[in-house]
Amino acid sequence: MTQPSARLYRGRVADQIVEDLRRQILSGELADGARLPSERELAAQYDVSAPTVREAVRVLTAMGLLSTRNGSRTTVTARSDTLLAMSIASVVQFEKATAGDVFGLLSVLFSHAAELAAERASDEDVERLRAAAQAAAEPGDAETSAAALLGYFATLAEISGNPLLFALCRFISQVQIGLALELSKSSDQEWGRVPRSLAKARLEIVDAIAGRDAATAAALVRDYHRKAMKRIQSSPGAQQRRDSDPNLTTALAAWLAGNVGVGG
Repeated sequence: MTQPSARLYRGRVADQIVEDLRRQILSGELADGARLPSERELAAQYDVSAPTVREAVRVLTAMGLLSTRNGSRTTVTARSDTLLAMSIASVVQFEKATAGDVFGLLSVLFSHAAELAAERASDEDVERLRAAAQAAAEPGDAETSAAALLGYFATLAEISGNPLLFALCRFISQVQIGLALELSKSSDQEWGRVPRSLAKARLEIVDAIAGRDAATAAALVRDYHRKAMKRIQSSPGAQQRRDSDPNLTTALAAWLAGNVGVGG
């Protein structure tokens, strides 16, 4: 019994160190980019052994709060984008959420963003959104078009004036666009079919926001996302998965596993 009890005790101490360092990071006491004290210094500070400190650092690194590179000191990486992405990706993969579940949420979030933008955005904000919509309608290769489309949606979320909504919308938009790219097999011609076919709809959203018509803007956003989801589901990649992965659950989990991690 002595050996298991000792392991449990070390585990509790490591957990306490994790919570203390996590509190300091999230409160800003340890700022993004700051160098963490050395393992020896932390062990002396907490009056614990080096392996206990090492375990706490490993946990915080897995959380995305610290970055450890060979040959250099551990640094703080307190970036909200990374934390949010890892949290959402973990829930989606654990709950085996479908593409419809995730992108249906995106429709709701952007509907709210459009309502807020109609109420709060300045005329300059609206013109930035219009410019982003025009850029997203321009022809280009898959990578360029995807970046422009993400720029449009990020701008729409940003001008809502709600930072949490902005972070959620931006990440889930990245997932939707990334999955759409994968399902189109990175074919410029196939990929371009979706964003170009909805270019007019994106401008109509801008017009509704410019007219301060929150209800119409929200309705247009919901209609846009319904159409976008249908086009994603009708892509060649989705059609090939119709029997084995009809709800794109596996495809979505695979994309998240390959693109979301501590490194960004």
